[in-house]
Amino acid sequence: MELKGIFLSALIAILPVILRGQPVIETGSQKPMPREWIDKDTGHKIVRLSNIEGSNASFYFHNNPFIGNRMIFYNTMDSIRRQLYTVDLKTLKTERLTNHSSRIGAEIVDAKRGEVYYQAGDSVFATNSKSKKTRLVFVFPPDFKATVSTLNSDGTILAGRYSDGTREREILQQYPEKSQFFNRIYEAKIPNTLFTVNTQTGELKRIHQENTWLGHVQFSPADPNLLMFCQEGPWHKVDRIWTINLASGEVKKRHTRTMDQEIAGHEFFSPDGKVIWFDHQMPKSVNFYLTGVDVNTGEVKKYSLTRNEWSIHFNISHDQQLFAGDGGDPGQVAKAEDGRWIYLFRPKGEKLESEKLVNMKAHGFKLEPNVHFSPDDKWVIFRANFEGKSQVYAVEIAKSTGRN
Repeated sequence: MELKGIFLSALIAILPVILRGQPVIETGSQKPMPREWIDKDTGHKIVRLSNIEGSNASFYFHNNPFIGNRMIFYNTMDSIRRQLYTVDLKTLKTERLTNHSSRIGAEIVDAKRGEVYYQAGDSVFATNSKSKKTRLVFVFPPDFKATVSTLNSDGTILAGRYSDGTREREILQQYPEKSQFFNRIYEAKIPNTLFTVNTQTGELKRIHQENTWLGHVQFSPADPNLLMFCQEGPWHKVDRIWTINLASGEVKKRHTRTMDQEIAGHEFFSPDGKVIWFDHQMPKSVNFYLTGVDVNTGEVKKYSLTRNEWSIHFNISHDQQLFAGDGGDPGQVAKAEDGRWIYLFRPKGEKLESEKLVNMKAHGFKLEPNVHFSPDDKWVIFRANFEGKSQVYAVEIAKSTGRN
């Protein structure tokens, strides 16, 4: 009777999983993984969203990929044919959006109008995600070959950064690894220009110039005139986070380092545009925080994390109640021995309490996972290569097995 009772208890425990047809597997332990499974180390359900031949990748962490309940992502059949697709997050139906003969980039979504902006060579296009109709938005002039990277909240202005590219290309060709080129580009003091393009008239404006490597250009999701950018380079050498107001021209530093080796970066706006959040270490590789600064008052909020909880990128849920992180391997700045996880974070007082969602030990972190919350805040979406090629996945925030 005792053995029978044990057997019945075990059967009851696994029956929901059997009925749902979702195996409990160590993530990345087999190639390919099933379309859906439960991570045996975390108890969370994982679904592969991409189901197209080739490599697939979700957007960079601070670029919105959603139009309603559909997500835009990249598919690469080879080194040239990089195209955009959309996947319905409820049905997992996939549709192709673009069909360019040349490689495309500049992942920008106008969720209000249902359009996706992208760039092929010197030309910027917008494709309607439902009708698939494409329009030419802008062609860069021969003396200003640049790339757009962000769209303002009312869909009227694109922005990006420009340098003539010659010196950068020379450095990148000679020193292709990030560890080799990062300091060299910073020290070269190459002139960089921030610019805008009017999406209706095609008017190009140069709005700010520095003899500094600029990057991470992103508009506020709420204020159409507020553009954030960074002074790129080794984080312990730069006060990285800045904004420029398009209406007034005011350039404002958003964080000043206060100690040697302090770093701040991988900045992103809150969904309401009121706060700029960023990875913050005081000093580097010692004390870890997710810090936010109010764009109107300058008030600072800091949440502490452990070394293992540090992530390459963080993100925030649409209701601003949760954060997520994409972890990191021992070679990253935190030098975490056990940091290869997709994390969920819940604020509690002055710290973040973490929950592990996905074991990423089979993932190669040269491909940054770049977490996003789904539109309903019930899933965390990320990219990974634990099946051999880059694919796009979603992990359910609610546990599937009932384990604590």
